[in-house]
Amino acid sequence: MKKLDIAIAGEINLDLILYGLPTELPVERELLASDFQLTLGSSSAILAHNLAVLGAQVGFITRVGINPAADSLGSIALDRLNESGVDLSHVTRSNGSATTGVTIILPHGATRRMFTYPGVMAEMSRADLDYEYLASARHFHLSSLFLHRGLEKDLPQLFRDLKRDGLTISLDTNDDPEDRWEGVLHELLDYVDILLPNENEILKIARRNNLDEALTALSAKVPAIAVKCGKSGAVVQVENKRIVVPGVTVTPVDTIGAGDSFNSGFLFAFLRGASYEEAARVGNITGALSTLRPGGTEAFRDAALRDQFLHEHNFAGLTTKS
Repeated sequence: MKKLDIAIAGEINLDLILYGLPTELPVERELLASDFQLTLGSSSAILAHNLAVLGAQVGFITRVGINPAADSLGSIALDRLNESGVDLSHVTRSNGSATTGVTIILPHGATRRMFTYPGVMAEMSRADLDYEYLASARHFHLSSLFLHRGLEKDLPQLFRDLKRDGLTISLDTNDDPEDRWEGVLHELLDYVDILLPNENEILKIARRNNLDEALTALSAKVPAIAVKCGKSGAVVQVENKRIVVPGVTVTPVDTIGAGDSFNSGFLFAFLRGASYEEAARVGNITGALSTLRPGGTEAFRDAALRDQFLHEHNFAGLTTKS
């Protein structure tokens, strides 16, 4: 009997979101934002938080600063995850002076600027990962592939070992800050059961010019691909079958973290035996829910909003934590 539904090894940071700033940012000027929010950030941590709120048994391994008193960002982030019910028993701490990272986000309507200080996330290595703990899950997920500089070289062997021990694996690469889309990426795809890119990312991964060509190319390696298409919903490719799953219509407050929130619904449904099409439907619901509050987790923390929204959209009869 597996102890965890899903194990996630990944980055953690807070998002500092400043609204209302101009798209052109002059230097040597004090620019005033119209609003500010501090929320739990990073693809891995947002996914872990929202999956746990939905009711999954989630284990999360990450790396934070050595001294909680001097690493206030890490302490706040861990508190948010602990509040949601994520198991943090295998979080490790840095041996040096580096602290937990941070992302500053400047939304500009449908687009945004993001500035990230990686902090200790770039230090995390295979030595930080308790393999027996990871293998105690039914499923393993990795996000933000290109941020894991210290872990990257060991990921192919880790994926091989986890597959050998019966886990299914999902991957959301997120963006490559260097825009190279190389390294161990294509070796990892040989072990991935579910790939969860957005429209831009899949074109980069497949090195193709349109979605149809990218899906055709990658479906030869990856059994299931769910492409996040924003308000249009998702496109699911399972072997030779392609399905368009319509999105959920909402008036968004903030789309930050919506893709990670889609992942949470998709994987939650998948782990409960749903079809890939149904999993994408559930992912569209949780992705839309995320947009109703700032950041990727605030809508999930609002129990009244969350439960009403999931009920209204026929969340497959799945219950959430109170």
